[in-house]
Amino acid sequence: MKRFLLLLGVTAALACVVQAQKVTWRASKHYNAMVTKFENRNDIDTNTIVMLGNSLTEFGRDWSAKLGVDNVVNYGIMGDNTRGILHRLCQITPHQPKAIFLMIGINDVTQRETAATIFERCRNVIDSIGVQSPQTHLFIQSLLPINQNVRVWKKLINQEEKIIALNSLLSAYCQEQELVFIDLYPLFLDEEGKRLRPELTADGLHVNAEGYRIWGEALQPFLETLHENPVSVE
Repeated sequence: MKRFLLLLGVTAALACVVQAQKVTWRASKHYNAMVTKFENRNDIDTNTIVMLGNSLTEFGRDWSAKLGVDNVVNYGIMGDNTRGILHRLCQITPHQPKAIFLMIGINDVTQRETAATIFERCRNVIDSIGVQSPQTHLFIQSLLPINQNVRVWKKLINQEEKIIALNSLLSAYCQEQELVFIDLYPLFLDEEGKRLRPELTADGLHVNAEGYRIWGEALQPFLETLHENPVSVE
C-alpha cells in the first residue's frame, strides 16, 4: 500500500518503540483512568479489530455486538483528540492488530484551529499507524455532523463548515495514499442536509442506539474486506 510518511510520523513511531507500552501524555482524569485500564487489558493481538477514537467511539461500548464479530475492542476515550491518540498508539500498534477503525478530529475542532491545522495532526496519527503497524488494515472514518438545535455546544458554534472541510481533506488524503476512507457523514444528515438528524441524538453531538445501528451497518462492507483472515461471526 502506497504511504507518504511524514518525518514527524517516523519520529513518533521511534518514540513509541522507546516508550514500549507506556503513555507519558497526561490529559484529563478520565483520559488517565482509561489509559491505565487499557494498560491492564492485554486484549489486542494480530486477529483483533480496534475501534480507536473519542467519546463517539467510547460510548459505542460493545462494538463486537454492534458489528456482529467477537474480536473487536473499544479503545475510545471521551474528550480525546489527535495529540492524545498519537501518544497512546503505543498501547495498540506494538501488537499489530488486524484492523483499526479510526475516528478523530471533533475535539480538535473545539479548539478553534483551522481545518488545515487539524488535518495535519490527523495525518500524523494516520502516518504513524502506518509506520508502527504496517500490516494493520487502517480504516479512516469521517467526522459526524452535529446539531446545535438539539443542544448548544459553545465550543462548536459555527464550526459545521470546519467539520465538512476536515472530512474533505481526510477523504482527499486517503484517496491520494490509497487508504480507505469511510464517509459516515451523509448517513447522519437531516432532510435539509445540514445537521445531525435529531432522532439520532439526545445532545446534538453524540449518537443514540439507532445512530450506532446505522454506524455498525455502514461498517459491514469494510469488515468483509478482512475475509482473507476471517473474523468470527456471531
